[in-house]
Amino acid sequence: MPAGSGRTGVLHLMDPINSALRRVPAWLLYPLGALPVAWLFWAGIRGDLGVDPVKAIEHWLGLWGLWLLIATLAITPLQRHAGLRLVRFRRAIGLLGFYYIAAHLAVWLVLDVQIPAQIWGDILKRPYITIGMVAFVLMIPLALTSNNWALRRLGGERWRRLHRLTYLVVPLGAVHFVMVVKGWQVEPFYYLAAILGLLALRLRPGRMLRSRSAART
Repeated sequence: MPAGSGRTGVLHLMDPINSALRRVPAWLLYPLGALPVAWLFWAGIRGDLGVDPVKAIEHWLGLWGLWLLIATLAITPLQRHAGLRLVRFRRAIGLLGFYYIAAHLAVWLVLDVQIPAQIWGDILKRPYITIGMVAFVLMIPLALTSNNWALRRLGGERWRRLHRLTYLVVPLGAVHFVMVVKGWQVEPFYYLAAILGLLALRLRPGRMLRSRSAART
């Protein structure tokens, strides 16, 4: 079998999937992505989330937000290595990730802690909360500039430099999850490993070699 023929075959298999995805409007992700939040609060009201529904809602909102942020990191490697074209959905997925993380934070502030002095004290004294807040603050400019107007105002290069903060935000979110879980649980480390793997897949060996050569000269 000629070198590269296997990968070419995989890319051809993606053609019908990519063709079908082109017919799906990106805006459809926003109402669909908001539905689980409504369901989660309804389940809490009905008493389906156990003895501490606030903690359950807070946990699931944060976890779903992390999943969506990981999905944004996966889009480029999926296109580069598997030929699956999801770039047109990346903005919606990223904004939905911000929406879930903001809802996660709002539940913690309004329904969980509720006391302003304790909130500030927890942010300063609890490292996992500090890291989570740093990640959220870094997400705000990304969410505010995830539109065509901001892209035109900033220019392509400045906009891309700003949105490289994603490569810091998502690992910080995973570290927050690792630290917030009580006891030894392996699940958060799976997410952290997946994020680091996706970041490694984004690296281009040729570009790295050129950068090293330029540094030596």
